[in-house]
Amino acid sequence: MFFFNSLSYAQDAVWLLVDTQKKIIQVKQDEKTLETFAQVSIGRKGAGYKQQVGDGITPIGTYKISHTNNNSHFRKFFGLNYPSVNDAGLALFAARISYADYLLIMQAHRNDQLPPQNTALGGLIGIHGLGKGNKKVHGIFDWTRGCVAVSNQQIDKLAKWVYKGMRVQIK
Repeated sequence: MFFFNSLSYAQDAVWLLVDTQKKIIQVKQDEKTLETFAQVSIGRKGAGYKQQVGDGITPIGTYKISHTNNNSHFRKFFGLNYPSVNDAGLALFAARISYADYLLIMQAHRNDQLPPQNTALGGLIGIHGLGKGNKKVHGIFDWTRGCVAVSNQQIDKLAKWVYKGMRVQIK
């Protein structure tokens, strides 16, 4: 079947676990936790299988850091290679994307490129800071459009760990 992505990673590589229930990000090496960031905000509609652009859902699954923007409106932005092969397969099966879009997403992943960000599944999903956002809301309410957000201080600390191609597991 076409749902599963065979992502391979170095065994001792540092990776990120985003726990959307506990609202934390853990920096991991194998199963060892190296650092934890608490009071994470996610999409205003929670986490799950993202259905479409603008649904406010933070996608669950395994992704890679595809790019960084150190001059983001949100202070720093670590882009994910969303939608994944699994996201595309589920959306194709449910007739939410065309077969042509599915093939474009598959090709991007095969070539280790950022998949199209303008399909019905949306894009521009990542981990970012607060920027000039409301500090009183952050960590109390889920306010993003599908991203994972931490405070500006946390994004600066997290940046010391993040690298292009880093595995990010969102559960």
